Amino acid sequence: MRLIEMVVESVRVHMLSSQHVVILKEAERDRYLPIWIGPAEANAIAMRLQGLTAERPLTHDLLVSIIAGLNSSLSRVVVTHVTDGTFHARLYLETGDGSEAEVDSRTSDAIALAVRTGSTIYVDERVLDEAAVEPEHEDSGDGEEKLAVFRDFVNSLDIDLESGGKGTAEEG
Repeated sequence: MRLIEMVVESVRVHMLSSQHVVILKEAERDRYLPIWIGPAEANAIAMRLQGLTAERPLTHDLLVSIIAGLNSSLSRVVVTHVTDGTFHARLYLETGDGSEAEVDSRTSDAIALAVRTGSTIYVDERVLDEAAVEPEHEDSGDGEEKLAVFRDFVNSLDIDLESGGKGTAEEG
């Protein structure tokens, strides 16, 4: 399995259906992985990306505290495969005795934990080959044209790309 490092590009809301999507971007190139997620997880990811914290710990904050309380840390998350449109992920925890524990996770929860801990997000290259979107590159090197191609893809999902900025959950 070859793992590709990803970053959270944004969290968005489909204006008509109110469904949420997190868009991961490959760290080294313009390849994107849209993953539909629940509203609570979308909010948890977007809040952290915006630098906001809740007055009381949310579920993902609590889990990070529990992991730390057990003298462990989240080293990385990996989106391992996609089955019938459902993405699957694994959490990799470094334990106090130096060993590594692997835990099954919903992808949205794994991403929410990664943004809280600064852990690296990886995706199995086979998942990207199956589900990622890559804008067509023109020889002109026109960055605006590349952005337009990606914008066209996002618009095909009927997601509001215009009303908000990077890392925000956009309400429509």
